[in-house]
Amino acid sequence: MASLLRRTSARLLTTSQRWLSTSTTDAPLLLSPKQVHELSKSEPVALLDVSWFMPNSTRDAKVEFINKRLPGAQFLDLDQVASTHELGLKHMMPEPRVFAEACGRFGIQPSSQVVIYDSHGVFSSPRALFMFRAFGHQKSSILNGGLPRWIDEGLPLEGTQPQTPRVTNYAEPILDEHMIRSYEQMVSNSSLDPTKDSSAELVLDARSKERYTGTAAEPRPGLSSGHIPNSFSLPFNTFLQKQISNSDGSEYTTFLPQDALRRVLEGSVGHEQAQLIINGKKPIVTTCGSGMTAGVLWLGLRLLGVKNIALYDESWTGYAMRPSSQIVKN
Repeated sequence: MASLLRRTSARLLTTSQRWLSTSTTDAPLLLSPKQVHELSKSEPVALLDVSWFMPNSTRDAKVEFINKRLPGAQFLDLDQVASTHELGLKHMMPEPRVFAEACGRFGIQPSSQVVIYDSHGVFSSPRALFMFRAFGHQKSSILNGGLPRWIDEGLPLEGTQPQTPRVTNYAEPILDEHMIRSYEQMVSNSSLDPTKDSSAELVLDARSKERYTGTAAEPRPGLSSGHIPNSFSLPFNTFLQKQISNSDGSEYTTFLPQDALRRVLEGSVGHEQAQLIINGKKPIVTTCGSGMTAGVLWLGLRLLGVKNIALYDESWTGYAMRPSSQIVKN
């Protein structure tokens, strides 16, 4: 199967563009709409719409999916394919059984090529990709630019009730626990200065700078803003670039090119720390408001070749909800 993927990928390469892939056996991390369209002609592709909106949004991801989606796509609800949490937090990493059952319902097998997208362009799709990769499903990618870019490039759509795929038996996978951080681990690490202590993990916070400094309120009522001690601010949208649709003038997002991603990282942590990160000498943990856009930072770093990255699953909501948590505001 790995050799088949390499042959398929080779057909899609040009002299001016190469896959941004972590190895020769992994699927590309990013795919363009045209690449997805061509790939689907040569092998079965499982397309998953993982659109998710903030709790205060009036948009309904499931309704939008029914009305407009990629042909053959299924809807993966990240709040449903999740584990229960003592604090009632949403979209936490699912148990292996829950992940396997969801894949089976979508007709996905461990050998399936999975392409994930959302309706923002890039927002919730990296979090879903993180989930697949954490469970060892390396043949998984995101559609860079998501549904809006697909539409912008004039590719076909569906707008009727989706067909139910044939259920498969997806073997229960093993979660790579090195990719997840707990509250206790974050508290322990927060006492260390990552610029001075080689054993400390460098924590990158994907929320806005204002929420990080405590000068703006959190979107979740009653939750304090601020940040974890010794963490760095790197708003997720600084890893992205806005695109304007030629069809209706609307905006959507795609990832910045590699050199621009590096400059953004250096602007957050400094040149020296960025070098250590890219060279694999400084482990990283990404966090955000609820564990969603931390996936954008995770994927952006992966595009820079960084592999030693974990994600704080509870993120700021879980951290700030606990009265014992130390919160910094500046």
